[in-house]
Amino acid sequence: MNKRTNTLLFILGATVFNIVLYIICFLLLLVIYAQVIKFLPESVQSWGIIVILILPIVASFVLYRLILKVVIKKVDVEKYFDPLFGPRRPPKKLS
Repeated sequence: MNKRTNTLLFILGATVFNIVLYIICFLLLLVIYAQVIKFLPESVQSWGIIVILILPIVASFVLYRLILKVVIKKVDVEKYFDPLFGPRRPPKKLS
């Protein structure tokens, strides 16, 4: 496989991994919220759902960045992947 294919597969795999990470964080917080809801006053219970929708985004982003840093340290990125944002080729001149 060439570098472009590796880069495309890595981006697709990382996106799927990030979505799965979000779902895991969401379900974990939902289970915790279901256990704690009986001890919370009603005014706080309505905010719980909003927190459960926003907090997994932050948590999955932080975990994703930490895991990505570890992967980048272990894998020689320049050897296997094409740069996403690199110098552009000059346009071909029409003669």
